[in-house]
Formats: sequence, C-alpha cells, structure tokens
Amino acid sequence: MIEIRNVTFHYLRSTKPALDSVSLTIGDREFIGILGPSGSGKSTLALTLNGIIPNSIRGTFSGEVIIRDPKTGKVFKTTETPVPKLSTLVGLVLQNPESQLFNMTVEDEVAFALENLGLPREEIARRVEWALKVTGLKGLEDEFPPNLSGGEKQRLAIASVIAMKPSHLVLDEPTSQLDPRGKREVLDVIKRLNREGTTVIIVEHDSRFLFRNADRLVVLSGGRIVLQGEPRKVAERVEELVEIGVKVPHSLLLSRALGLPPALSPEEFPSPTTRRG
Repeated sequence: MIEIRNVTFHYLRSTKPALDSVSLTIGDREFIGILGPSGSGKSTLALTLNGIIPNSIRGTFSGEVIIRDPKTGKVFKTTETPVPKLSTLVGLVLQNPESQLFNMTVEDEVAFALENLGLPREEIARRVEWALKVTGLKGLEDEFPPNLSGGEKQRLAIASVIAMKPSHLVLDEPTSQLDPRGKREVLDVIKRLNREGTTVIIVEHDSRFLFRNADRLVVLSGGRIVLQGEPRKVAERVEELVEIGVKVPHSLLLSRALGLPPALSPEEFPSPTTRRG
C-alpha cells in the first residue's frame, strides 16, 4: 500500500504549489491511472512516490508519503528512507527511456542495479532472465541499447526496474514518444505485470488505455485531486473532464452527444440493429 497524506510541494523559486494538499491511498495490486492537463501535477506526484521528491529534487515539501512492503509488512516514510532503498519497493520508469539507459548491452543494463544491491551472481542471472522474458526482450541480451527501437528501449527501462522486484511500479508518460506499435508493446507489458501482482500507477496521455484498463482513475488539476473513482463513474463526468483539459476518448464524447450511456470504447456502442429496435 502507498498512502499519501496531505502532500504539498513547491519547486524552488515557484510561488504556486505543484501539489496542493494531495491525499490518496493506493492498495496492493491496484491499477491506478493518473490523468490531468499539462502542469496539473501528475509528474510531480509520480516523483513523490519513491522519494525523489523531496530527497533528490529540492523544494518545499510538507505532508507524508508512506509505503508498506507487502512482503514484510514494514512501513517506510519517503522523507526518512534513502531513495535506493525506496527503489526496491517502488520502481519508477520515466517518460524518456534514454535518460535511464547508460550501459553497453541490454543484459548489462538490467543487471546494473542488481549488482549495486550486492545480490549474488546466481540471483542476478535469474532476475535478468526473468525481466527480459517478461518484457519480450529475450534474445537481445548483447544488443547495444541505443540501437533498439523506441518500444524496445522503453521495455528495457521497465526491465531494469522490475528486475529489482518492486511491489509497486510507477510510470510517467511511458508511451508519449512511441509509435503505435511501440506503444502497444509497452502497454501489453504493463498489463501483464499488473495481472501478475504488481501495483501499477501510470501517468498517461492515452486516456483510452486508462479508461479501459485501470481499476481507478485519479484526475489532477492545479495540483489538486479534483475527481477519482472507477473509470465508468469518472466517465459520467465527461463535461468536467473536458473543461479542465483532459483528453477524453472520442467514444465518450460521441456517446454523450447521442444521449447514450458512457462508452469507454467503440465496442460498447449498441449495434445498428439494436439501436433500430
């Protein structure tokens, strides 16, 4: 579980809070989608979840972020726990995968953090093999990371994070720089990890994916949570979403215009025969 308690954060030289009194509880194995317009605080929220804010990024921070390790039951406060320790509980994948890749081979990239943790060689080999298999990169162990496609680079970034076996995975716009094929590859990996027990918190512009797959949506505006709930409940507030600048699926806009119940995907529209009846 991750519990965010009344968190407020100002970046240096900013008079406006990036986060303003944010409170949120995320349960084990949940799939949480974070939505909001640019500047709403989505990325800032993601950076608080494994302690990068406030431990590495300077600013004025108040409130608490508390992480419970589901394996041991121990509780950690991000303000009191080093980021390397927190990264074994909450893995973070950034928007630009190249900012997280700096080794000479795919295999070395996944093994790097594990070696820094001082794990036995046999355990490192097992984890590397597992992470590459889960992310569909098996067979690319000796490839030079800059030569990979965009989707492969992002999957490699995910592999290097999940190899540490975090119970929670936070992804900040993981598909924003990918073509449709790369996006599909990455989103398939994320869904698989969640099905296998990883808690997923994803900031994503592709609201279609979140409306179809998330257990719960959290909508930010002006650094505050303005709406949250199951996707179908949030979809009923489509006018509010549009007003604050969230890009909603076209199926929601069309179903609202036709006076139909919110359609989270085109497949939910009634067939022409049903409509005529």
